[in-house]
Amino acid sequence: MLAVPEVLNATGLAPWASHPSQTRGRRHAEPPAPTRNAYQRDRDRIVHSTAFRRLVYKTQVFLNHEGDLFRTRLTHSLEVAQLGRSIARVLGLNEDLVEAIALAHDLGHTPFGHAGQDALHECMAEQGGFEHNLQSLRVVDALEERYPAFDGLNLSFETREGILKHCSRVNAEAIEAQEPGGIAQRFLDRTQPSLEAQLCNLADAIAYNAHDIDDGVRSGLLSLDQMHEVPLFDHYLQQSLAEHPQLRDKPRRWLYESTRRMLSAQVYDVIDTTRAAIAAAGIQTADEARLAGSLVRFSDEMKTRSSELKKFLFASLYRHPQVTQIMGQAQQAVRELFEAYLSQPQEMRAEFAAREDRHRAVADYIAGMTDRFALREHERLTGRKLL
Repeated sequence: MLAVPEVLNATGLAPWASHPSQTRGRRHAEPPAPTRNAYQRDRDRIVHSTAFRRLVYKTQVFLNHEGDLFRTRLTHSLEVAQLGRSIARVLGLNEDLVEAIALAHDLGHTPFGHAGQDALHECMAEQGGFEHNLQSLRVVDALEERYPAFDGLNLSFETREGILKHCSRVNAEAIEAQEPGGIAQRFLDRTQPSLEAQLCNLADAIAYNAHDIDDGVRSGLLSLDQMHEVPLFDHYLQQSLAEHPQLRDKPRRWLYESTRRMLSAQVYDVIDTTRAAIAAAGIQTADEARLAGSLVRFSDEMKTRSSELKKFLFASLYRHPQVTQIMGQAQQAVRELFEAYLSQPQEMRAEFAAREDRHRAVADYIAGMTDRFALREHERLTGRKLL
């Protein structure tokens, strides 16, 4: 069922994969690297960036101080990359591009996860708002300062395209005005990104659904009994116990085994469904894939089961009173930091304080913070300790 397709060429890539020799290039011309292709170079630049290192202290669901073993944005990004590469390898897609997009997709996330993003969006409501996908693009295009000839990381078109996962029409038009025919065009003409970018979007969802179950149970906010309520998970739980009845008295172990099976089933489903979709569309090139609608996807049944799991996690974990209480305090910290820096820009690093676009400068500065630095700064500027 999962044999390597016969259509793979000598490079190991399918005809519809993104080939580094056919990249649409970088915004600033650079000579090629002697030992790496374009997407490998992108990946390396991302891994060595300051923003990537900061992900280790940025919230996924639980704040860093709540436990050493909960996922962070960094470990989440690594899990997305692992899942993405595993699927890409079998489909003949470009693993290096998948890895680069996966490792960069959360670089623009604020401290305190989505709660921090929502608070910053509220603060920036009259200045165009705040959205973490756009911020990830700002990080790699402008905010990283590592090279003498340009701002940002100067990544390839294909990696930047994959990072810009969502984009409103207003924002797409603004990007298109600055970069005609660039990475925002697809949001205006309603085409798709590369298959590698599509894969990263789905690998992201597969990863966080699975690891949030693990973290939720580990935290005590989700009970093992509750997991019986989720059809997708319960199916593999019953399967695990039927094959290994000795696990009934070892809940932690059957939790891991059931989650592992659930992950594998989703991966195999994506592979089989995507293969069938590509064949049905008669895709022969990467450019044709962009015009064919979404091709990397779940089967209808798996999509329904995955949506049920996501709804369960929203209701039982993300909106758990303990989580919402802590995130409410985190949002307060972001809002108060924003007001403090807006009125006292000299309290920011000099390069941010000197910018004329003060609101966006404050948003950029806060978005780049780790959880613990944001809390230290809040306490320093307000004299109060929230968390």
